[in-house]
Parts: sequence; structure tokens; C-alpha cells
Amino acid sequence: MPKLLVIGFSFGYLALLFGVAYAAERRSATRRSLVSNPYVYALSMAVYCTAWTYYGSVGRAAYYGLEFVGIFLGPTLLAPAWWLVLRKIIRICRLQRLTSIADFISARYGKSASLGAVVTVVCVLGIIPYIALQIKAIAGSFDIITRGPEAMTAGANGGVAAVSSALFTTVALAFFTIIFGVRSVEATERHEGMVLAVALESLVKLVAFLAVGVFVTFGLFNGFGDVFEKAAAVPALSRLFTLHGAGVSGAQWFTLLLLSMAAILMLPRQFQVSVVENVNEVHLRKAMWLFPLYLIVINLFVLPIAFGGQLLYGHAGLDADTFVLALPLGAEQQWLALFTYLGGLSAASSMIIVETIALSVMMSNNLLMPLLVRIPVVQPQTQTRWFAYLSQTALQSRRLAVVFVLMLAYGYYTVVGHLLPLVNIGLVSFAAVAQFVPVVLGGLYWKGGTKQGAMAGIVGGFVLWFFTLVLPTMIGPHLLPTAWLEQGVFGLAGLRPFALFGLTGLDYLSHGLFWSWFFNVGLYVGVSLAGRPSALEQRQADVFVDVFRYRNVFEGPSLWQGAAPLPDVRALLNGFLGKKRTTQALRAFAERFPDAHPADTSATTADPRLLAYAEKLLAGSIGPASARLLLSSSVGAEEISFDNVVGILRESQQLLEANRQLQKQSRQLQNLTADLRDAYTQLQELDMRKDEFLYTVTHELRTPLTSIRALSEILSDNPDLEEEERLRFQHTITKEAERLSRLITLVLDLEKFESGKATLERALLDVAEVVNDAIDSVGQLLRDKQIRLDVAVPPGLPNLTGDRDRLMQVLVNLLSNAVKSCRPDGEGRIGVSAEAAGTAVRISVTDNGKGIDPAFHTLIFDKFFQAQNQTTRKPEGSGLGLAITKKIVELHAGRIWVESEPEQGACFSFELPAEELSK
Repeated sequence: MPKLLVIGFSFGYLALLFGVAYAAERRSATRRSLVSNPYVYALSMAVYCTAWTYYGSVGRAAYYGLEFVGIFLGPTLLAPAWWLVLRKIIRICRLQRLTSIADFISARYGKSASLGAVVTVVCVLGIIPYIALQIKAIAGSFDIITRGPEAMTAGANGGVAAVSSALFTTVALAFFTIIFGVRSVEATERHEGMVLAVALESLVKLVAFLAVGVFVTFGLFNGFGDVFEKAAAVPALSRLFTLHGAGVSGAQWFTLLLLSMAAILMLPRQFQVSVVENVNEVHLRKAMWLFPLYLIVINLFVLPIAFGGQLLYGHAGLDADTFVLALPLGAEQQWLALFTYLGGLSAASSMIIVETIALSVMMSNNLLMPLLVRIPVVQPQTQTRWFAYLSQTALQSRRLAVVFVLMLAYGYYTVVGHLLPLVNIGLVSFAAVAQFVPVVLGGLYWKGGTKQGAMAGIVGGFVLWFFTLVLPTMIGPHLLPTAWLEQGVFGLAGLRPFALFGLTGLDYLSHGLFWSWFFNVGLYVGVSLAGRPSALEQRQADVFVDVFRYRNVFEGPSLWQGAAPLPDVRALLNGFLGKKRTTQALRAFAERFPDAHPADTSATTADPRLLAYAEKLLAGSIGPASARLLLSSSVGAEEISFDNVVGILRESQQLLEANRQLQKQSRQLQNLTADLRDAYTQLQELDMRKDEFLYTVTHELRTPLTSIRALSEILSDNPDLEEEERLRFQHTITKEAERLSRLITLVLDLEKFESGKATLERALLDVAEVVNDAIDSVGQLLRDKQIRLDVAVPPGLPNLTGDRDRLMQVLVNLLSNAVKSCRPDGEGRIGVSAEAAGTAVRISVTDNGKGIDPAFHTLIFDKFFQAQNQTTRKPEGSGLGLAITKKIVELHAGRIWVESEPEQGACFSFELPAEELSK
């Protein structure tokens, strides 16, 4: 393909990114953000998928099969934990105004400038090869797409054209990064143009890679099945279908998972997009599933492309990293190849842009500014100019750092990087940033970590990382003696990079990660336990571990004394933030703390809370360590002594403990209030039931009394009544008196049961005998109403232990109710059954009456329920029978219930413990 065409499309695509970024910046200026949504946030996190993913995964899969999946499975498995870990990091960085992983670690361990510098050096040395990887991908893909078959035969590594194209692309990306990524001294200011451009690039590389995958799978072959069948027929490829066959050990697979989990949190570019550029913590919820979905989709066609490349070009010795471009080019699909090239350019350029922004901020905040802020400025008239000079120096140093980092990466590519596979370079960089995992996680959840421990751990881990993983890459190009690999450094067998201290049997990556983390964690924990954290470290540990207690940048006790001149503090903020931003910041502070008077021109000294607030504002521009040094040296602010800090911390802990106790008592009071409210409701219900009970009892008693009185008066007033009429009245009076007696007896029985005064005369009872006696008691009723009775009481049932008369009362009451409920005109049927039910005996009485609505199955056992609910089916009577029946059953440690539907009859059942259980 003509070079001019490719160059034109390359710069045209970069111009498109410029346009998108410019539009986003314009919209942001009018407060109409294009990036304040979770989809753009999740797509920007896909900067994780670099040229390594785009080209290198195919190359890795071509030789190691499914091993490449581990690089993407790690972040996928970690994603559900982001709400616990990543959200905490985002909250800390927002409250402390931190802008990089170096600022984060430095701030956690006493805002140490030296620790921030060490982290920055480790990042730069660890990430430069990774950026060189992206440059190599751009150079190689340009070489292939412009030279065609010649480049495919020679590989993607040679040629002056590749080197020059890489240089031109690097310069263009440096220009883009400076324009849209380093426009302001305040690093916490979000780069909306850059974020939207990166999100767009994530879409382009995804669509381009899927287009190549679809073409290879369904164009060059007949689908997934065809690709895998033909690969399975080739012994060299069939072994790649399993990890064991591909020679991938369990340790190697586990190492890839750990490294990718560490990388998704610790890589400077990932920290930049997922933490610094985060607009809203809630966006994490969608990113937790959308980002893993992106990883799954972009890897769908890795194996088909790898197998297809091996099947078609494996005999030609073509570098597997070039299969993504070689396959469409070999099929003379020029435009698809060009689109594929642009996808690779997207994957590489997005990483370069974000990574260099992050590294430039780290280098400025942690290497240059801590040196400059230590320069004393005595003359007040030069102090304001000095602050402005520092602000401009910070901005210009970041721009120079972008160029410096890219030139270092380009130099590494031209000297060493072009000789190494893409994935190997990426894994080495992953292992470098993995050295931050112990101090970061320890800083988030362990208050005992110290600056000395963190320093020892990172330095120790970095030295082991360099020795076991970087040193061998320098031996390959003959920069170091080859004998070091076999015989050890200086001939010492224990210092072999791939078998350190005699440890063998691990792949080089697992070996390097094991030893680097072994020394890292050991030194971090051991030195921390042996030392004692400073006052500032204790304060920062408290803030980091318990960050969710704080809501905004104003909160938290200050560790400054109010001795700094207020005009100097205002001048310092003006120098870095500008007058407009400073005025807005001071106004916000005054609204939060009206008694501090930051805008009062007559005030001479700054409030300690204002100094803490100013420190956080400056941290967003020059880092936490430099901000602290600048306040101390240039403004003359004094830190609180150790004793005072300890007192503040102790008082804070006491307040927290008192607050916890108050919250506990408040919860107890709330629970007690709820209990009292429930008790009051129950008392009201009981009082209402009592009134209803008294009313119903009075009504029930009045009815027979009224009848007796009326009939007695008739007999008294009419002595000449006929004998038959007189006998009928006397018979009625007798029945009403018996009714009145039964009602009084029931009421007295119910009172005994409810008050707990009722006693049971327990004896051993035969179930069949009790059932038969109860049936005999109601036999006349059955015969009068012509009701058919079915009895099913099998022999051999367990005996019961209980009060015979009371249980007879239960059965008679259930049978009487059944008789009253049965259908009239000789169609009534009643069934009585008994059976063993586990350790109990179940007795049931059924009828074919009108049935009971399920809504009243529980209510019918209440006292006088029929009096309140005349529309429900319940036999006529006192309304106390079923209530007493339930009480008797419960006194026998049993239970009673009803099963019924309207017009389907009813079945009353009760269970009582068998004689064996009662013993």
C-alpha cells in the first residue's frame, strides 16, 4: 500500500482525535460534559487493551494457546471487588487531591518526598519498556502495511521506514498529549478531551479487531468449527487446545492472574483513567460489568486469528505478532488491512497518551518540585513572583517530561525493544508495577505500615524485579555477558537470574514475581513492625483506612499551627491557582468555616484549618509532599508537635468512641421505642378485645335471662294456663337455664385457660376409645339429622397421655360443629379419622358443609368471632367453643388447624404428642 496513503490516513486519524478532544473541551467549558457518563468511563478504562492486546495476544496464543486468557481473566475476576477497593482509592484521592500512584503512596506514608521519588523512578523504569512496546507496534505495523510481502517475510522489526515512522508518530502523539493532557498546572483538573479521545480509540480498536476476526473466521475459513478442526489436525497446533499441552504450568497461569490484577489497579495509565479522571463513584457500578464484557468481546477472535495465521503462514517463519495485519494483506484486502492498522494505531496511541500524562505528573510532582520548593525566599516582594515561577515551572516541566519519556521509550525501542516479543515486554512492566501492591493494600487496610517499611519493601522488590526479569533481556542483545544466565553473576551459582538462590522449576515470570514479592512483603511488614510511625503517618493512616468517615476536603483535623501569615498563604494560592480560582476556593472555605475569616484583610495569621485546606489545594498542583514542603519553607507554617498530634489523635479517638456509644444507645432507644409501640398496640388490641368480650358475654347472658324472665312472668300472671301450655313453658325455662349454665361454665373455663389456672388430670388414653365415646355423645344428633358418619381409626395407634374429659370436650365440640354445618335433607356426611404422624397422633373431623374462606382459618379460633363476622361460616353457638378447644389442645402440647374452601366442606385437625414422646 502506498506510504503516502497510509501516512495520510494516520495523520487524518490523529486529526480526528484532535477534533473530538477539542469538541469535548469546548463542551466542558460550557458545563455540558460529554464524558460524565459511565459508558465513556468504562471505555476509557479499556486503555488497558494496548498494542499488546491487539497484536501481542495473537502472538502469544500462536505459541502458548489459552495462556493469553489469564492476562484478561485477572481484571475480570477482580472487577466485582472494585466497589470495595477502587472506590476507596477514588474517595481518598478526591479528598486528598492526589493525582498519581506516586502521590497516593507518598501521601499515605507521611507525605514523604523521598518515597514519592522512589515510586516515580520505579514507574518510569518499569513503564518505559511498555511504551517502547507501543512504538514497536506502530513501527512494525506501518512497515508491514507499506512494504507488503517483503515485510511479511522479513518480519516487522527491520527497516529505516519503520524507525522513521515510529519517530514521526511519537512526535505527533507528544504534541497531542501536551495540548490536551498538560494544559494546566493543576493535575487534578480532568482532561475531558483526552478521555473522550481515548474512549473513541477503544471503540475503534474493538471494531477493527472484530472485523479482522470475522474476516479470518468466516472469510478465509468456514467458521469457528472449521478453524479449530484444521488446527486440531496439525500436531503443533492441537497441543495448544489445553494449557498443559501448550507447556503452561499452573504456576505460570496463576502468575498471569496476579500480574493482571495488579496491573489494572497500579499501572499509571489505569490509575489516571479510573481514579483521577473519575467524575462520579457511581460510574464504577456499570464499569464493573461493562469493562469485563469489553475484555471478553475483544478476545473472541484471538484464537481463530492465531490458528489461521499459523495454518496459512506458519511455514514462512512470519512473526505471530503480525498475523492481525498479515492475514488481510495476504488476502489482498487492502482497505480492511488499513482499517486494521488504524485499530492498532488506536491501541498504541491511547496507551502512550495516558501513560505519558501520568508519568509526566509523577516526575514533576515527585522529582523536580520537591527540590525547587526547598529553595528559601526571604524577600516579600519576590515571594509572589517566586510562587508564579514555581507554577509555570511545574507546568513546563510536565510538558518536557512528556517529550523526555517518549524519547526514552523511542531510544529503548531502537536499542533493545525491537528484539523482544510484545507480550514479554508487557509482562515485565506488569511485574514492575506489581511491586506497589503490598504498600497500597497495606496502606488501605493496615494502620501499622510505616514510611521506612514501604521504602524498604519497594526498593527490595524493585531490585529483585530488575535482577530476575530485566537483566536477562539485556543479556540477549549482548549488552551483558551470556555466562551470567548459566553460571550466575560473577560466577556465583546462587545469583543466576532464572534460578536465584537455587530455586528452579518455575518459569521466568513466576520466579521473578515470587522473589520480588517475597522480599517486598517481608521488608515492608518486618521494617514497619520494627519501627514506629510518625505523627503525620499516624494521621494519614487514620484518614486512608477510615476514609469513608469523611465527606469532603474540609474535614479532618489540621496538623498545622496558625502561625503562617494569611497574606502569604493567599499569595501562594494565587501563584498556583490564579486569583479567580483562589477567590472561589477561599469563598467555599469561608462558607464551610465562617469563623476562620480567610477573606478578612485585617487578619494576620492563617487559621490551622485554612492551612490544611491550602495544603490539599496545592497537592493537586505539585503533589502532597511538595505542598507540605512549600507551606513549611515558603510560608513559614509550623507543624504541630508530636505530643499535640498524639493528643489530637487521642481526643479524636475518644470522640469517635463516644460517637459510637451514642449511636449504639440511639439504636437501642429506637429498638426500645419500637418495642413499646408494639406493646402499646397490643394493649390497645387487648383492651378492645376485652370490651368486645364483655359486650358479647353480656349479650349472650342476657338472651337466656330475658327468655326465662318473660316465661316466668307469663306463668305467674296466668295461673289458669292449660297444663300442656304450662309444661311447654317450664320446659323452655329449663332449657334456657341449662344454656345459661353452659355459657357460664365456658366463660369460667376460658378464664382458667387464659390465666394459667386450668389443671389437667393426665392419664394413659386409648385413641380409639376416646373417639368412640365422643361419637356416642353426639349419636342422637347424628340420627336426628340423618347424617352419615364414617370412622377410620386403625388399631395399634400409640396411646396418648392427657385429660380424658378435656379431650372428649374437644372431640364433642368439633363433632357438634360438624353436625350443625352439614348439608340438610339427609345429605350430610361426617368423617372421623386418626393416624400416626411421626411422634404424634393426628385426629381429624371433616364435614361436607359450606366450608370456610381461607382468610378466616386463623380467626375462627378467636373468642366470639362469629358475633363479629356473621357473614362467615361458623356454627351457631356461644362463640367460645373453638377458642376453648384450641386452648385445651395447646395445654396438651399440641396444635389445631382447619383446612377448607368455600362450598368444599371443612376439615378440623389436631395433633397431640404420642405416649412415647411424653415420657
